[in-house]
Amino acid sequence: MHAVRDLRVLLRLRDFRSLLAARLLSQAADGVFQAALATFVIFSPEKQASPEAIASAMAILLLPYSLLGPFTGVLLDRWRRRQVLLYGNLLRTLLGVITAVLIAAQVPDWLFYVSALFVTAVNRFVLAGLSAALPRVVDGGQQLVMANSLAPTAGTIAMTAGGGLAFGIRLAGANVDTYVVILAALLYLCSALTALRMAPQLLGPDTSVLQPHVKDAVLSTVRGLVEGLRHLAARPTPAGALAVMTLVRFCYGALTVMVLMLCRYAWSSSTSQGLALLGITVAVSGAGFFAAAVVTPWAVARLTAFGWMASCAAAGAVLAPALGLFFHPAPMLVAAFLLGLGTQGTKITTDTVVQSSVDDAFRGRIFAIYDVLFNVAFVGAAAVAALMLPPDGRSAVLIIVVAALYAVVAAALLRFGRPLHAASR
Repeated sequence: MHAVRDLRVLLRLRDFRSLLAARLLSQAADGVFQAALATFVIFSPEKQASPEAIASAMAILLLPYSLLGPFTGVLLDRWRRRQVLLYGNLLRTLLGVITAVLIAAQVPDWLFYVSALFVTAVNRFVLAGLSAALPRVVDGGQQLVMANSLAPTAGTIAMTAGGGLAFGIRLAGANVDTYVVILAALLYLCSALTALRMAPQLLGPDTSVLQPHVKDAVLSTVRGLVEGLRHLAARPTPAGALAVMTLVRFCYGALTVMVLMLCRYAWSSSTSQGLALLGITVAVSGAGFFAAAVVTPWAVARLTAFGWMASCAAAGAVLAPALGLFFHPAPMLVAAFLLGLGTQGTKITTDTVVQSSVDDAFRGRIFAIYDVLFNVAFVGAAAVAALMLPPDGRSAVLIIVVAALYAVVAAALLRFGRPLHAASR
């Protein structure tokens, strides 16, 4: 009841509603654009999608988030955040239209990738600006806690809905990628116009606070990351958790690329059928992620954090070959659910271990490093899979390698998990 009451109070705040609307429209556009990029690269009838193309698409979608992430704050503390939302979304509107034109003109792939890269790079500034602006539109304390719970969750739902809408449009007919990207551009424009409902100075930052020069701030950020790495190296508990999460994320990324290729070629006779199978697989894996949120607190309480992570890795070592080597949709869907549960369960546990075992003064820098590792592992897995996968995606070698990595992680956790758990306590 308290949560419902607090939510009602938040939604009465005009500026919070405006900021939330800008977030929902922006992230819905992200979902549409990213789904359009994936379907254009993988499921266009005129294209023969390859693992290399998938790896390139993943790099475009993920690397800008990680590589720009630690440095966005340097500029966001100088620019009016409302203007970042306005001009950032206007820029993405323009870039989205350019991307649609490039798709329609059937330009070389590298030119299309450059345009898409700029769209996703700008996104990092917009999302960081939305998060940094939140305390300016609500009161502190419980209101801010509720706002931090509501806004990112609602944004994720909007992004998922945008991706589902894009998939639905794509299933309705071939050669509609241009129109889907135009839809994303229109949603970016709506988000920009929504930002106009807020005063330019409302979201900060406070211009009266003296800021260091940009060069000094960038150098300070680099020094901070180096200090964060040193802090991490002196603490085996969070370092071990991050190493485990990186390897598990790598395994999940490699299997994701394999499933994409199987949906495109081995399991379907048409691109629409393959796209539908991919949508089902993503939904099943997402259900595994949701299940992990329910199961993980119970499992950690009974097995300890590293014991639960070891269980997830051991399950992956058994399930990957037991279900994957059939190369049939039904067992692979079971694997998608269970490996999704294990991967997300490992991430939730890692988040908790890192939050509880590093000093507060270093926590932000450690999570910036975590973000880089998380996304680079996924892109690196796509690159490795691109070297190993045949055109139809059936690779027993890749599954065995992934199972071996899971087994190594599980064995290491069984060997070192208890001392790490004792150190964290």
